[in-house]
Amino acid sequence: MSWVHEIARPDIVALKPYEHASWEPSLERLHANELPWRPAQDDSHAGLNRYPEPQPRALVEGLAELYSVASDSVLVGRGSDEAIDLLTRAFCRAGRDAVLVCPPTFGMYSVCARIQGAEVLQTPLLAADGFALDEQAVIERCAAGVKLIFLCSPNNPTGNLLEEAAIPRIAQRLAGRALVVLDEAYVEFAARPSLARLVAKLPNLAILRTLSKAHGLAGARCGTLIADPQIIALLRKIIPPYAIPQLTLEAVLARLTPAARAESRARLDVLLAERARLLRALPGLSRITRVWPSDANFVLAEFTDAGAALARAREARLLVRDARGYPGLGRALRITVGTPEQNGRLLEAWG
Repeated sequence: MSWVHEIARPDIVALKPYEHASWEPSLERLHANELPWRPAQDDSHAGLNRYPEPQPRALVEGLAELYSVASDSVLVGRGSDEAIDLLTRAFCRAGRDAVLVCPPTFGMYSVCARIQGAEVLQTPLLAADGFALDEQAVIERCAAGVKLIFLCSPNNPTGNLLEEAAIPRIAQRLAGRALVVLDEAYVEFAARPSLARLVAKLPNLAILRTLSKAHGLAGARCGTLIADPQIIALLRKIIPPYAIPQLTLEAVLARLTPAARAESRARLDVLLAERARLLRALPGLSRITRVWPSDANFVLAEFTDAGAALARAREARLLVRDARGYPGLGRALRITVGTPEQNGRLLEAWG
């Protein structure tokens, strides 16, 4: 039995997946109970009257090339959220297994675990050390029932990178026992490359990537799980058969062209310059008591009166994220880096 089958839910390992309609585009389709005519104003390439290809080959291969990994290590879903949910359902038995999270961090890890009926254990980041990862505490907290460890780097909402060397060390210590899931939704904004290159050597390390941030496709809902092919094969059993809508497929393929990727890089340069501008300007405002460093496309700041700051931003027709519900961030707001005009308007509102 493989190591994946040893730690995954036995009922998922034994599950016979749904058999979707076969995908043979060279033949005319009378096998999937679709309407044979396109709707009016349907200008999609393949036609919205047809089911899309399950795990579209062109998309899988395009994302594998984008992330410099093997295509059999790629699963495509509706944003990173779907991959988080699939991992939790595949590895955690309700009432028996647990996930480990490191707050303050992205809330969907805990939400998916609780929906599944898994316990949520916590090892807080070290606020006094700039929200550093407590590596030893993570390892010590991982008892037999912990199946997934979710780490976010750069972390949301704090914006900092976790220590790079600690992540493979944790995976090595937990090999054969648990899966370390590293969420790299914001890695394009950091000065460090993705750790996806380590997946081939560390089969219990999985990486989450998304096109929602740096590639401007939040509305398309397209995320990628990069993991050992055995994990990908297991999750393909439980992902919905037509998970990627046709319009998403076409939008994403268009953004993977060399010209579109060059545009994304150019916009990234502008955003990084604007992030630097905010990091310089915000500490000088009297209403702000602290600004944390950021390796993401947002900045976390602490205010004398966060509620008043939210109201002033709204008066300037701007929304920022209230971060006061996160542990240890009782006076903090998270500011997404906007256009130069938007950032200037926000600074003026808080000036």
